[in-house]
Amino acid sequence: MSKFVSLINYFSIATALLIAGCGQDVPETAADTATESGTEDVRSPGTSGLLPHQQLARDILKELIEIDTTNSKGDNTAAAQAMADRLLAAGFPAEDLRVLAPVDRKGNLVARYRGRDSGRKPLLLLAHIDVVEADPADWTLDPFTFIEQDGYYYGRGTTDDKDEAAIHIANFLRMKEEGFVPDRDIIVALTADEEGGPNNGVKWLLENHPDLIDAEYALNEGGGGAMKDGIHVANAVQASEKVYQTFILETTNPGGHSSLPVKDNAIYHLADALIRIRNHEFPVSLNEVTQLFFERSAELEEGELADAMRGVLQSPPDPAAIAYLSDTPYYNSRLRTTCVATRLDAGHADNALPQRARATVNCRVLPGESIDAVQNTLETVIGDDHVSITRAAVATPSPPSPLTGEMLDTIEAITEEMWPGVPVIPTMSTGATDGLYLRNSGIPVYGVSGLFGEIDDVRAHGQNERILVKSFFDGQEFLYRLTTTLTRTDTK
Repeated sequence: MSKFVSLINYFSIATALLIAGCGQDVPETAADTATESGTEDVRSPGTSGLLPHQQLARDILKELIEIDTTNSKGDNTAAAQAMADRLLAAGFPAEDLRVLAPVDRKGNLVARYRGRDSGRKPLLLLAHIDVVEADPADWTLDPFTFIEQDGYYYGRGTTDDKDEAAIHIANFLRMKEEGFVPDRDIIVALTADEEGGPNNGVKWLLENHPDLIDAEYALNEGGGGAMKDGIHVANAVQASEKVYQTFILETTNPGGHSSLPVKDNAIYHLADALIRIRNHEFPVSLNEVTQLFFERSAELEEGELADAMRGVLQSPPDPAAIAYLSDTPYYNSRLRTTCVATRLDAGHADNALPQRARATVNCRVLPGESIDAVQNTLETVIGDDHVSITRAAVATPSPPSPLTGEMLDTIEAITEEMWPGVPVIPTMSTGATDGLYLRNSGIPVYGVSGLFGEIDDVRAHGQNERILVKSFFDGQEFLYRLTTTLTRTDTK
């Protein structure tokens, strides 16, 4: 899971946001706007050279990209140790740098930046350093060689999620060199197996070393910024995510010879069940995050779409507004729980009546909604005792993170400093991140990075993954300001 999901989600609103003029008055780079607003110069790479902390971030990103951390043959432990070695060389105490691995190649780094003993719980900065598989034969560039070309950094993990990992380590080093003393500890956790594999780092750390990552709240991937033709459109804050639950539908039958067909057919029973699921819509239910999403989005839209967004916020929601928004998958997925057929398997021979038919139905359940209730609804909708429903695996629900003023106001203020006029939009991911494990442990998680990418150029998990050089350094500055602001008492 990555920032690319957020960028895809923005696709459906980008054009309207541009029409509304959002960000149109910021044709300059974020470096220019930061300078003009009186903040520190974020020099444009490639024109005036890199500032020392930018060069450091680039070097760290290069090192991470060139360490293969895929599940099949990569070494997450090597990447975690490389980052620990950099911090150790800069003077971080060895006892504050822990590389912990449940098995070989699946190491996680937990690094602690000591602050004052103010009584505040730490701030946790989370990034996974494992990456999706990448076959060099599918790429025009070597996925595990860091390449700078045409204003981009290329390599597997440049957007998911080694960019954020490199930024957090570089910012730790920058803060230490500047002598920054936070009002509490800051923790960086670089973890394994977020993209897949049996040793999810966050889950394992919570089960085996919970004290090392205990925090007031965490910053993670899942948010990010969207651009359209170089114009900054919106900066997302992921504060909630749907629950992933797969159900298996199955029906059996004695079968027989296909020359003697009967209507009591396993495939027909299953097909009827899937059609009923297709025709069913779960009820609309908004939470704090989705309410704020529609409220803020309505201010940026016009015409029927803006009216529908306001209508769905009414109590009860306007049926016409629900119908209008439900026609767009992006909005529909934020209104309700959804279930969809994704796989089929049936029959055993061309000339035989099927003895078994099986379908996979994947549901994305609203946070707070019962999985039992969803299964009961599916059973009622199907209404056929011939069709059994079982869960493929146990779901891991997680509660939404509260949109506190401290967090949201700070993100909005820094966004305005760096990209004047660009709105901050709270979002609920329809996919999943490892933040759900933290939320379930009582640690709120906010997906926010300040890393902007073009909506029409999403390459995470795909070929020739890349990040704009300028966006990388803007994101570094954004996360530096956010981290230091959230850990300074004088800013509260």
